[in-house]
Amino acid sequence: MTPTISRAERAGQEATADSVGEVGAASPPTQRVVKVLELLSRHPTDRLSLARIVREAGLSRATAHAVLTQLTADGWTVRDDDGCYGIGLRLLTVARRAEAAFPLRRTAAQHLRALFERTGDPVFLAERDGDSIVVTEVVGNPSAGWIRPGRRLPLAPPVCREFVAWAPEPARQAWLAAADPVHRDRLARVLAEIRARGYSVERLVDDSTPMLEVLAGLRDSPITAALRAQLGSVITELITIDYLPDELGPENAVVTLAAPVRDASGAVVAAVVSCPDTRLSAAALSELGSATVGAADRISAL
Repeated sequence: MTPTISRAERAGQEATADSVGEVGAASPPTQRVVKVLELLSRHPTDRLSLARIVREAGLSRATAHAVLTQLTADGWTVRDDDGCYGIGLRLLTVARRAEAAFPLRRTAAQHLRALFERTGDPVFLAERDGDSIVVTEVVGNPSAGWIRPGRRLPLAPPVCREFVAWAPEPARQAWLAAADPVHRDRLARVLAEIRARGYSVERLVDDSTPMLEVLAGLRDSPITAALRAQLGSVITELITIDYLPDELGPENAVVTLAAPVRDASGAVVAAVVSCPDTRLSAAALSELGSATVGAADRISAL
């Protein structure tokens, strides 16, 4: 028996067939669908007009209309009487099924909420997925726009240090080898400090957060490997990598603070990340670090 497939599934198959032989080739039609679904998922209780979707997704009106017409026909989105769109029941069903792939999110949620209530700082859970890190749960409203469920970041230096600090020596050396040579010595010392105190600290030079977010978004977009490498170098220059003990002063700029979550074997599989995005005294930084490590340890013990 020949299975029945929807027009959207058939279009996806055709797009896949068109890219056969092109290793890693991007699929613009797929990217357009993903842009629309990601935008609607960020406003799950709203209905967005076609004009707003065109503007925020960066699509032409004709393209957005075609994508939404097909998604609505297949139940991924809904259209109300005013011509505005929202997420559909089919997307909700798939999202609920997909949660089974991230069981840690469900068990960690109560501890993330407790940490948020204790410190007042937004907090999120980042889980490792191969060579990437995925944000799977957010509590509170982090000031950084990139912190949202589903956001994927590469496990690459100089970030995600809490995932690498406790890794076997060969893995740490491989991660360091991928770093800018200028920063390798500092990164090696920072990894040792993270192992000693139990958490990493992200800080930025001056007020470079908005620029860093834009650059990080560009690096995650479909671009050439050469341009991605150049963007990585610029991002590295904007980051002052963590704090070493003798660098702490009366006030210390802290964007995020991350502690590792381990599985039964002791491998780091996730991180609890507090997001104060402010200046803290050394004592306040240590107190937040202890609270974040405590939450991560409780999740590890589940």
